[in-house]
Amino acid sequence: MTYVIAEPCVDVLDRSCVDACPVDCIYEGGRMAFIQPEECVDCGACVQVCPVEAIYYEDDLPEEWATYTAFNAAFFTGVGAPGGSVNLPKGTVPDLAEVTALPPRPAED
Repeated sequence: MTYVIAEPCVDVLDRSCVDACPVDCIYEGGRMAFIQPEECVDCGACVQVCPVEAIYYEDDLPEEWATYTAFNAAFFTGVGAPGGSVNLPKGTVPDLAEVTALPPRPAED
């Protein structure tokens, strides 16, 4: 089991989770971040700092965002486990079509 980033992250990409991760297993797509399950050590540091509460332990992921487990796995199908996000710079891998197809998040005032 691992942590999964869900819909609240789309168009936010705050990076607090990336900065808090001790093993650098959070990778950025164009519109959201993804957790590499083979690199994640299940410490939960990312959960504590996420400002939009988008990160859940896989078993605790709300039903409405259950598809994000598959989105996360699909993101890493072509990427593999590069050994940290520094080894796969932002923008190297495009977002999944399912994420790209989501409507833009309205800007907050």
